[in-house]
Amino acid sequence: MSEETPPKENAIYLGLTQTFPCSYLENQKEQLLTLTDTVVESALYERMLGLGFRRSGNAIYKPHCPNCSACQSIRIPAADFKPSRRQKRTSKQNQKFSWHHSTEVKTNYYPLYEKYINERHRDGSMYPASTEQFEQFLLCDWLPDNYIEIYDNQKLIGVAVIDLLDKSVSAIYSFFDPDYHKHSLGSYMILLTIELAKQLNRDYVYLGYQINDCRKMNYKTKYQPYQLLTDAGWLIQEELSSS
Repeated sequence: MSEETPPKENAIYLGLTQTFPCSYLENQKEQLLTLTDTVVESALYERMLGLGFRRSGNAIYKPHCPNCSACQSIRIPAADFKPSRRQKRTSKQNQKFSWHHSTEVKTNYYPLYEKYINERHRDGSMYPASTEQFEQFLLCDWLPDNYIEIYDNQKLIGVAVIDLLDKSVSAIYSFFDPDYHKHSLGSYMILLTIELAKQLNRDYVYLGYQINDCRKMNYKTKYQPYQLLTDAGWLIQEELSSS
C-alpha cells in the first residue's frame, strides 16, 4: 500500500462542495470553491483575496454556484475613501467611545458575541451561539490575531474581526452590544477598519461579497468609491451620495 502524498508547499488544490440552500437568497442553491490540502500563509491568502476568495475560520472559499452569480467581491481603496454625510454623522456620534487595535482575542469577546447572535440573529443559521462556533468561524491557526475594539469607558461594546495583510485589510465579521443599536456600531466598525488601513498604509479594505438582492448584504456599496471584481478584473464604482 502506497503512502499518501503530502501536499506540495507551493501547490494550490481546489475542491467543490456539494450544493446546499443559499443563506442569502431564497430559492437558490449555494456551492463553494474551497482550498483543500493547501499550505496557506498570509501572502497566498492575500493573492486569493484578489481573486475573490474569503476566509472563514481556517477555510478559504469562494462562491461557485450552479445557477447564480449574485455574489460580487467588493473592496474599498482606503486612500480614496470619501465618507458620506451620514457616515460623518456616525463617526461624530461615536466620538465619545474609544477604540483600539488589538492583536489578541480577549475573554470578554465571546459573551459579547453570544449576546449579539442570540438577540440580533435568532432567525439565522448561527443561532444559537456557542464557543465552538465562535472559534471555528472567527479564529485562524495560520494568521496572527487582529481585532478592532470599541469601548464605552471600560465596557466592551463592539469588536471587528479583521485580517491584517501586507497590502490590505480584510473585514471578517463584527459584533456589538445590541443595547447600543442606535449608534450604528456595525457601520462605525467599517469606518474604523478603513481608518486603520489608512493609518497602516494598506491599499485596500476587503468587505466580502456584495449581493444586490439581499438587504442584509447590500449595504457595502455605501462606502465609496468601491471596486467590484468582474470578468474584466477589479472595476472602480463611484456613485457618491450626499445622504
